[in-house]
Amino acid sequence: MLKNLWYAIEFSDALRDAPMRLRVLGQDLVLYRDSHGNPVCMSDLCVHRGGALSDGWVEGDCIVCPYHGWNYDPSGACVRIPANAAGMPIPRKARVDSYPTVDRHGWIWAFLGDLPESERPPLPDLSGMDDPSLHRLTGEFKWRAHYTRVMENAVDFAHAPFVHGSVFGDPERPEIAEFEVQQNDWSAFATADVKASASKGLWRRMFGKQTEAPLISTTNGFWLPNITLLHVRLPLGDMFLYDANVPVDEHTTITKWVQLRSFFKGRWADRDARRRVERIFLQDQRTVEAQRPELLPYDLSDELHVKADGSQVAYRRMRRKLLERGWGIDTHRIESEYTGRRAVVIPSPARREDPELERSWVMREVPVRSPGGAASA
Repeated sequence: MLKNLWYAIEFSDALRDAPMRLRVLGQDLVLYRDSHGNPVCMSDLCVHRGGALSDGWVEGDCIVCPYHGWNYDPSGACVRIPANAAGMPIPRKARVDSYPTVDRHGWIWAFLGDLPESERPPLPDLSGMDDPSLHRLTGEFKWRAHYTRVMENAVDFAHAPFVHGSVFGDPERPEIAEFEVQQNDWSAFATADVKASASKGLWRRMFGKQTEAPLISTTNGFWLPNITLLHVRLPLGDMFLYDANVPVDEHTTITKWVQLRSFFKGRWADRDARRRVERIFLQDQRTVEAQRPELLPYDLSDELHVKADGSQVAYRRMRRKLLERGWGIDTHRIESEYTGRRAVVIPSPARREDPELERSWVMREVPVRSPGGAASA
């Protein structure tokens, strides 16, 4: 798992007045909105006695710990300790890690790391999601699998004829024409023609009087760290599926998906559209959850690759570069040395922005893998 990246972690409309607890990268986080409606994301861990801030409440811009009433402002600093007598100072170490957070494209995004703003990777540009002419449908799906396996599956052209033959792809014509992967430091996309299955029911109408489903131009791709896109150009219009694959821990991923359609834009079509999306995830689930090793191999040579795996190879190489920067969280060390004995948290930018505060933290930072030394991540 990687720190120092922008993660889409929740739907915007799911975050309302009450604090929300989320587990991301093996860490407990609390989300809430301040008095202006801005999202705030912090470590869900009061430094006083380890209380869960998500069980508390919001007063103005602050979140209140339910155990002893300590108030933390959006920067993570404690601004009130009710038990203190009048005039007593608040300790400098009375602070929790607070992460840069934005509300964009219908998701809440948190920068989970300690890089200063000038050094942070860019927030993915998903402006295509904001097209008001497209009909929007959302949902989520839970996997018992590492998010890297889920990500790779989403950009894999070649599995469709075998895993999704009843919905999309033809096992009698599984060939994938040669394609190029267009990529930069943070994203990669590829387009190929895929043989569609003959649709049934409502979606059969899109092929008109054709007795055989045509080749469909399909684009898939990803933005690091956790977004994938499937763009299918159907005869009646375009269908987009954006997935935010939230890495809960090394064994669990929750995909918060958004489908956009330029056709069948009435809500009357949503039931069938949702059923199709969920059917595809269910078909993928058995295969993805059975993959071994559960974590994506660090070395490319640990699994065999062919030309049709271009998108997956690009993903592995880009992740490896980030691991070599020392951004990989050492979850195995956390489990063996800290779990149940000492809490660790993902460090926030405040730990680096003010040198005087560098040692003013109670909670220890998550350990990281030595650059180039990870067997898997």
